[in-house]
Amino acid sequence: MAVLTVRNLPENVHRALRLRAAQHGRSMEAEVRSILEATVTPPERVKLGAMLRALGREAALTDGDVAALEDAMTAVRERASHEPMRLD
Repeated sequence: MAVLTVRNLPENVHRALRLRAAQHGRSMEAEVRSILEATVTPPERVKLGAMLRALGREAALTDGDVAALEDAMTAVRERASHEPMRLD
């Protein structure tokens, strides 16, 4: 484990940290570790597939709905790759 020393901490910050630690039932050192971990650890990665499944369930999509969406996207892709861009 690494060790970190913080110098020249303002007295008001020290008091606030001590109070916060007491409110959470922790030592000041444990409170600082908690604050640092929460601040620098990225939140859980958003998983697009899981999010899309949840949206589909919420919208009550059926297998037929999903198939229709897939067919529509296939048609758009095929048309886009074969037709020149229109500039009118």
